[in-house]
Amino acid sequence: MADGGIVEGIRIDVVRLHETWMELLFPRQRTAVHRVLGKWKPRTRADEIKYYLWGALGVPLVAVLYPLLLVGFAVRFNARRFDSASTRLGVVGVVVLATLVWGLLTALARVRLPETGFLAVAAASVVAVVSAGLAAVFARVGGRGTTVALAYPFAMNAIFLPPVVAALFDPALGVIIEESTDLATFFRDDVFVGPLDPVSDYLSDNYDFEGIVVALMWFCIATPLGWILGLLVTLADLVRPQSVEEQVEAEQT
Repeated sequence: MADGGIVEGIRIDVVRLHETWMELLFPRQRTAVHRVLGKWKPRTRADEIKYYLWGALGVPLVAVLYPLLLVGFAVRFNARRFDSASTRLGVVGVVVLATLVWGLLTALARVRLPETGFLAVAAASVVAVVSAGLAAVFARVGGRGTTVALAYPFAMNAIFLPPVVAALFDPALGVIIEESTDLATFFRDDVFVGPLDPVSDYLSDNYDFEGIVVALMWFCIATPLGWILGLLVTLADLVRPQSVEEQVEAEQT
């Protein structure tokens, strides 16, 4: 991929992202879509002031959103491959594959962990398998809203839950618990502050950070993480639809 192609691809993305911002208030800003009519231009002095002021407000927003847009492109790239694989496998195939993967973890837990740990991992694996199946169902039968609201969160829980539960009982996976503790401390000290101080105090006074609390924390992280990733993919689709992406990739190669 040539450097000029990378620069041109960035330019196209930034322009389309800013045009998307402009189109929130003004018509026909996405010129790639409205080639016949052309881009709308202000005709009065008042419209010019509003037009250029709105455009100036969009510049820092584009600077903030562009790195997130790149994340959206990366997530979409992998999501398409997972979607293609799930389409070939079907919902039943996805469930079978998830059963094999987390079934192996459960079998390993049976050998390495005490009975309580084995039962916890087995229960988490069952939840993960069901979540994987639901993610595949909602991705296939729903529209974009259903995919973002349900498919992505279920997929995140299908990925995160079993290893986190296994780490509660296996010292070899203790790094997961260490990172979880650091993350919980961050939420307590840096997120639940100000008006949310009572939440932090309540959690600290009533719950020890162990066992089911760790699993619940990761469930509470995985669900909004799925929403965030889904929204970033939606932004990527809005700024660079598949047809445009194919064109840009062709120009970059």
